[in-house]
Amino acid sequence: MSLTRRGRTFIGLLALILLASGVVLTVSFIGGRSKGSPLGGPSSSASGPGSVPTTEPPPSVCPLTGATVDELPDRPALAVKVENLPASRPQTGLGSADVVFEEPVEGGITRFIVVYQCRDADRIEPIRSARFTDASVLVQFGQPLFAYAGGVPKVVTRVREAGLLDINYNTKAGAAAYHRDLDREAPHNLYSSTDELYAAGESLTTAGPPGPVFTYTSGKVKGKLVNQIHVPFSSSSDVYWKWSSAKKAWLRFHGDVPHVSSNGAQFQAINVIVQIVKITMTDVTDANGVHSPEVVATGTGKAYVLRKGKLVVGTWSRPTLADVTRYFDSKGKEIPLAPGNTWVELLPNGIPVSYS
Repeated sequence: MSLTRRGRTFIGLLALILLASGVVLTVSFIGGRSKGSPLGGPSSSASGPGSVPTTEPPPSVCPLTGATVDELPDRPALAVKVENLPASRPQTGLGSADVVFEEPVEGGITRFIVVYQCRDADRIEPIRSARFTDASVLVQFGQPLFAYAGGVPKVVTRVREAGLLDINYNTKAGAAAYHRDLDREAPHNLYSSTDELYAAGESLTTAGPPGPVFTYTSGKVKGKLVNQIHVPFSSSSDVYWKWSSAKKAWLRFHGDVPHVSSNGAQFQAINVIVQIVKITMTDVTDANGVHSPEVVATGTGKAYVLRKGKLVVGTWSRPTLADVTRYFDSKGKEIPLAPGNTWVELLPNGIPVSYS
């Protein structure tokens, strides 16, 4: 049977429509892939096995230092309680921390809350017991692992109620991660490492990195040029931070004596914050019957922020424990830190701070 003229015209139009549709579909399919990648993967400069991508992933930023790294560890923050009694010095491992808090404890002495996330320490020593202040400070880091040498029941309860992941020396999960240094006297000889402590907490969490607790900029910030600041907790913790233009960092001293690690390296910080805080006395006492102080970690107060050889005098604010502490200059503008590690001095109000 022969087709009519109208039939031939219809078939021709249908063929043109199908051909056009095929072209569009082909272009759409190709356009949905990355150039040079048959499966929509990374673009490469050559095809075939062994080809190398021409674009690399952007560097990651450590949330607790603001510094860039090639690869950010997929793990939560790890906090370790470290002693600072003169008999405990020199300490080990503080130089690898992202953030270190110095807090007052009994009798004018201080202890450190040493926080890791981006870097590791092969040895952290000496590890000591927890205090009430630790929970209030550490909830800013989400749900960090917390390593310490036990504590009185009320303090341990506070740690767990705050949602911190408890891997203290007396727990089943944490016990195997701690060791005694036979070359040092007890109780100043308990040590561990970030690898062992993260392994101890592996069954407790699958959390990734915490959110940032500070803001950062590598640019200039207005401030007063200073050479040093004096933070006199007590005669045993008479802290000085002195600016080193050669190292581009603040160097830590106890009085005139450099505060050094067990390897002889002086502890230093890119940023130092002196946060003036209120103190309350708890009903917990030490072996000598001295009441344990607790830092009031919420509210507001005076703050001294040191970065790049400059001092900015301002205020700190933390409305609730669910918030992070923020630091503001005299005009109410948030003070950004320089990318790098930070030490925070939680200094009781009433103790004078001086700088020059």
